[in-house]
Amino acid sequence: MPENFCDRKPLFTRPLLKLSGEMFGGKDGYGFDRATLENFAGEIKTLVDHGITPGIVIGGGNFFRGAKSSLPAVKRHRGDAIGMLATVMNAICFAEHLEAAGVKTAVFSAMPVGTMTRFYDIDEACKFLDQGVVCLYSGGTGNPYFSTDSGSALRAIETSCDVLIKGTKVDGVYDSDPAKNPAARRFSKITYREVLERGLGVMDLVAITLCRDNKMPLKVLSLNEPGILLQACMGETAGTDVVES
Repeated sequence: MPENFCDRKPLFTRPLLKLSGEMFGGKDGYGFDRATLENFAGEIKTLVDHGITPGIVIGGGNFFRGAKSSLPAVKRHRGDAIGMLATVMNAICFAEHLEAAGVKTAVFSAMPVGTMTRFYDIDEACKFLDQGVVCLYSGGTGNPYFSTDSGSALRAIETSCDVLIKGTKVDGVYDSDPAKNPAARRFSKITYREVLERGLGVMDLVAITLCRDNKMPLKVLSLNEPGILLQACMGETAGTDVVES
């Protein structure tokens, strides 16, 4: 544990973490990378050791991206279904790595998938979180045409999380794509209204609107920085804060 956090109480004790599926694929961004999974599991274990119990939503981009499928024969709603199944695989796999790291978990799916996961129930998820069990939510919202961004915002609100943290490859929100524009400016803080007016690709519009209307704090940060999740939950400067005003 970082010494400077040992005697401090976290600012956020029930975050919802939206993690990129591509990150689980390591440098190739595809499938599962053992070292990456173990590193992320260690980051979550550190949160739990500090009294923080996160909910987790993982994208499915390391296997399939429904809305951006390059397979023209696959209808949009079928593509989204494949993408939702990819998130189930990610949740089950990551839960196993969390358990191996000593973290208790419960895996939920928004759609029935037999005995492999629990069918999502708000009250049951809240009870697990209250008991210190990390909950992983898969299957998106259970419906096509909704992204995992929307699903993570919805789960954060439903389970009374105190912050939504979106982990990406970029260290916050920029006024333009930093990969294409070296002069892109990073915001340390930005309002929901400005995100919507500028059309910034922070999260999809449904997710941003849900957070804004329900006063859900949102942080956008890079998962490439070790310890960044704990830093954010402790209230330290991390990435970009998206705020009401």
